[in-house]
Amino acid sequence: QVQLVESGGGLVQAGASLRLSCVVSGRTINDDAMGWFRQAPGKEREFVATISYGGGNTNYADSVKGRFTISRDNAKNMVYLQMKSLKPEDTAVYYCAGRTTPGYASFEEDYAFWGQGTQVTVSS
Repeated sequence: QVQLVESGGGLVQAGASLRLSCVVSGRTINDDAMGWFRQAPGKEREFVATISYGGGNTNYADSVKGRFTISRDNAKNMVYLQMKSLKPEDTAVYYCAGRTTPGYASFEEDYAFWGQGTQVTVSS
């Protein structure tokens, strides 16, 4: 059974930084692309960032480009999302997701495994 568990969310002020972590169990992610998505209250879940299996290729939503950085540590079976210069509009539940193929992707339907999410709240 594959499980993804996110952590690192919280309540911060605008301009602050947070680092989200996602640990995967039940499956080695060495050959899997991974991603982060988020869902704000009253909105659909949206793509945030994705990273290829080896970490050499990444892609970001325009809304977070230059502020967020996705990374991974395959030895620890973990994925991270470093978030800087947070804005109130970044408030959402953040989800870690895993593919079963090496190439990154930006669409929910391309991901096979999902975590339960971690809440990020940014106050103004």
